[in-house]
Amino acid sequence: MSRSSRADQKPELRRQARCMNVTRYRCSVLAVDDDPAVLAILAAQLAADFEVVTACSAGQARAILAQRSVDIVVSDLSLPDESGLDLLDWVRRTVPRTARVLLTGTARMQDAVDAINHSQVHRLLLKPWRYEDLLQALRTISRGLMLERSHEQLLDELREQKLELEQRVHTRTLELEQALRELQHNNQLLEKMAATDWLTNLPNRRAIEEIVRNELDRRKRTPSPIGLLMIDADHFGQVNKDHSQAGGDKVLEWLAGIFLASVRASDSVGRVGGEEFLVVAPATDLAGAETLAERLRVNVEAAETAYNGRPIKMTLSLGVAVADAWTATTYKDLYDAAADGLKVAKHSGRNRAVVRVLAAPPVA
Repeated sequence: MSRSSRADQKPELRRQARCMNVTRYRCSVLAVDDDPAVLAILAAQLAADFEVVTACSAGQARAILAQRSVDIVVSDLSLPDESGLDLLDWVRRTVPRTARVLLTGTARMQDAVDAINHSQVHRLLLKPWRYEDLLQALRTISRGLMLERSHEQLLDELREQKLELEQRVHTRTLELEQALRELQHNNQLLEKMAATDWLTNLPNRRAIEEIVRNELDRRKRTPSPIGLLMIDADHFGQVNKDHSQAGGDKVLEWLAGIFLASVRASDSVGRVGGEEFLVVAPATDLAGAETLAERLRVNVEAAETAYNGRPIKMTLSLGVAVADAWTATTYKDLYDAAADGLKVAKHSGRNRAVVRVLAAPPVA
């Protein structure tokens, strides 16, 4: 059998396994009645289809439910220590996923109303009950519970798949972005990618771009200057060659720490891919942006890290885009300006920052 054939069979095998688990599982029933004869009859009638546990009082039923889970509680209306309705209402509040069935020989309208409105029972059966009616009612409830359990199991599997995909995306971003698009096309249950970069613990590209857009929305309401810094680690490819990818990862973690220690609390730093980072600096004018860029550059140039006992020094190239409080701008405008500044910084020798100021359009 080919590998693709085996892969195609996996979803069906998982579905069959879930069905077998549901088939093998027997719902548990807690029968509560103060008449031992009634409990004996219930146990005998339900034993073939259910795991039956009995209690002769509400207190004993509570003690059982405190020690183990039960799928269905079948209670008589009249119990020696309290009303069956009170017990079922307690079950509803304490273990709401347990189904509730009321047995009564009084058949008063008020009891039925209380059972439905207050205790929210799933079924109300009259004494003496017909064996077929009781069994059919409990089987119907049991099937609903099994379907719910199967559905939850499927959701758990989907959540596990989502986590596995997110971890793979963290380690192989470019390769798995395409795989993610295909999976999102075929499986729309995948909610969203993680917002945190797995290596640096900084916001990832999507998260940092969302921060920029939020800041731009805010400044529409309250005009203020804004700066966007695009940072590239100089000659990072050589670090990977000299120290392996693990050494490169160590450098990226180290750089992220320096960036966080160099910015203000109101600034945000994100990793947008590879050795490239973005810094969002709200309420930052031209002078402030130049100061911030120079502080980042100098702090990295003056520091040093090591991998496997070998020292590693780095420098940065930065492109800085600045818009004053009254210049309307978009994320694309800022990004393109910062990218242009970064390109010039790299082509003019690296280890420097190039600033681009976004000018307001001329007044007609």
